[in-house]
Amino acid sequence: MQAYALLTIVVIVVLFLVSSIKILNEYERAVVFRLGRVLEAPKGPGLIIIIPMVDRFIRISLRTVVQDVPSQDVITRDNVTVKVNAVVYFRVIEPMKAVLEVENYLYATSQFSQTTLRSVCGQAELDDLLVNREEISSRIQEILDRHTDPWGIKVSAVELKYIDLPEEMQRAMAKQAEAERERRSKVIHAEGEFQASQRLADAAKVISEHPIALQLRYLQTIREISSEGSTNTIVPIPIDILTPFLKGAK
Repeated sequence: MQAYALLTIVVIVVLFLVSSIKILNEYERAVVFRLGRVLEAPKGPGLIIIIPMVDRFIRISLRTVVQDVPSQDVITRDNVTVKVNAVVYFRVIEPMKAVLEVENYLYATSQFSQTTLRSVCGQAELDDLLVNREEISSRIQEILDRHTDPWGIKVSAVELKYIDLPEEMQRAMAKQAEAERERRSKVIHAEGEFQASQRLADAAKVISEHPIALQLRYLQTIREISSEGSTNTIVPIPIDILTPFLKGAK
């Protein structure tokens, strides 16, 4: 009988120790409630001891949480309906506030991220939304960080994942891009024509100042024509070339 009682006591003690000893990882903290009152500071990491039936603890991870914000229907300031998706990076820096100030900090942060995403993107025009994505992401991150600070949460970054445009808007933007490329092509062609005309004007000026240059160019053209292998070539001879020979004959 005494052996049975001793064995019972040993089993109770072992169960008590097993239920009272908890191990926390390096990135974890435990907020302990003793008879409904929270202790002064979170416990961990490592080995912690709680009193069964008296203490209750909540395990909080301090690692960065990557939370995907579902696609939100947004009407931009220029009345274009788009779907915007984002990713929020945040972490708990004060476990006590994350437990005491908000019921479920993960759900609360997710809901607040959705409303902030719709609000900020709705204040921007479509072109700004497509071009200034980093600026809009920084604005969302600043708002989230300011409002989640009382919860002991630090929002480190927000990234716009993708922006889904309606099909008619995609076709309109494709036409706009094509027109822009055509405009640039025409501008480049006109610039080339202008530079060529400037070079021709410079060449005409040189030839007008040095008439012999025209004769040299003429002779070079004849040489190029003769090298093409044509059998019959009729070449008009300017009188300026024959003038020195005529004077010598006289």
